[in-house]
Amino acid sequence: MRAQHQAFFLSLFLARLADQILLFLVPLVIFQMTGSVSWSGVAFTLETLPRYICFPFLGALCDRYSPTRLMRFSQILRAVVCIGGVAGYYLISGIGWLIALSALCGMLTSQGIVAREVMLPQIFRSHRFEKVLSYSQLADQLGTVLGPMLAALLLSWWHWEFVVIATATLFFIADMALAYWQRESAFQFVMPEREYGSWFKPIKTALSHVVGLPGLKSVILLACAENLVIGVTLATSAAMVTGIHHQSGSYYAGLQAAGACVTIVILLMTARLPIPGPILGFTAFCAICVGGVMAAASAGIAGYVFGFLLIIGFDKMFNVYIRSARQKLIPARDYGKTTGVVILLNNMTQPLAGIAVGTFSAGFGADAVILVLSLCMGVLGLLVFLVPRLVKHPRESVNSASSHEG
Repeated sequence: MRAQHQAFFLSLFLARLADQILLFLVPLVIFQMTGSVSWSGVAFTLETLPRYICFPFLGALCDRYSPTRLMRFSQILRAVVCIGGVAGYYLISGIGWLIALSALCGMLTSQGIVAREVMLPQIFRSHRFEKVLSYSQLADQLGTVLGPMLAALLLSWWHWEFVVIATATLFFIADMALAYWQRESAFQFVMPEREYGSWFKPIKTALSHVVGLPGLKSVILLACAENLVIGVTLATSAAMVTGIHHQSGSYYAGLQAAGACVTIVILLMTARLPIPGPILGFTAFCAICVGGVMAAASAGIAGYVFGFLLIIGFDKMFNVYIRSARQKLIPARDYGKTTGVVILLNNMTQPLAGIAVGTFSAGFGADAVILVLSLCMGVLGLLVFLVPRLVKHPRESVNSASSHEG
């Protein structure tokens, strides 16, 4: 892709890198400051929960205002919030400043995600959309992998306040890269027909699309099913590796690094090979489902590792399919508002998987929970495939009979 497009993806990478530094840093620093696991958990919840809850409203914003401006606003304001949080901590000490800056940055990150989602189809009209999504996911994945590593390295050199300032600097550089891309590409987002009035009207429109658009419910159900296994894997991987399979913490860190490498290889393959979207989705869905069953049923660490790598590696490929499918299904004029609601619905099963682990793993074992949720994923996928065909065939029979009688 051209240099200005490389600047666009560099901006995505730097913003994700800075976001992951904060996501790693805040709960750790609060635990170090308070010595309380509860406060650390509260901080993580306040950091992540707003990201999901505000998606529908942030999606509606993208249909009212230019997503390019919203994306730049998101990056600049995150930098300002980081600096303001540190300044507030120095002026009036207390962990509330750190929790507040993390919560605000979480919501602004969500705004950037939705804005990017709305922009991509117009930016890369002449490119295969699956390829564009693969590069976008690759930028996200590199930031996700390198963010915690960079945060740990910086914390070994500096106090956390300076790490937060460094994070603000990354947000500013990300915005500079985005500004360079915008100037060099001369990109102007074509706004859909604007809607004003109540803020609940866009959400009502989005929900009507979720219910009424052919194919969209199936895409959402598939994503929800996949997120069951992703959620239970994220919630149990440390316990499975270090507890049930009796491996060291360094072994677990190595497994995480291996998962990141496999993901990058799969995304590069997805970007370079012209694989049709439905085949991408089917392959990734089956691989994740099989990976969950293997991770749960394997008595040894080797089987768990193979299952884990299937789940983590093919997750991003499945995301490419999901994002490509909904881009084709949702009308352009309602893309922002509907995408915000869809992202919220897609991710609801991840915390449900965590609740299932907390409720049932003590009595039945984490491996049993993983197995049940993996089988649930497979059953949901099978229902999505079979139900439309079972409903369709009786109608065809009636139509055939009517034609014959006529």
